[in-house]
Amino acid sequence: QVQLAESGGGSVQAGGSLRLSCAVSGYTYSMKSGSMGWFRQAPGKEGEGVAVIRNSGGNTYYADSVKDRFTISQDNNKNTLYLQMNSLIPEDTGIYYCAADRRYFHDSWLPSAVVRFEYRGQGTQVTVSS
Repeated sequence: QVQLAESGGGSVQAGGSLRLSCAVSGYTYSMKSGSMGWFRQAPGKEGEGVAVIRNSGGNTYYADSVKDRFTISQDNNKNTLYLQMNSLIPEDTGIYYCAADRRYFHDSWLPSAVVRFEYRGQGTQVTVSS
């Protein structure tokens, strides 16, 4: 059973940066073909896939709204997943969730499919003020 725990959220002014971390436990060989990622949910809106990284090969996928501002990465042991967020804007406000899935998703499904990943954490709040 994969367990995920996010940290690093907070409040920041527009233009600032935050780094989210996700502690991963229970990662097994069965996760090798899968992916990890982040999605966010703003009040009154549906979840939005933000970024995904494949466990094998490390290919990354980003939503257009965060491309060139956010960077997803993971440590070599797959124990920690990161999301570096730069040049934050108020529209980035929301609860950010870390997620993982053992299944292979085609490139065309990423990063949007991250909202349907089989494992997710409890979320961490990010608030960006103007």
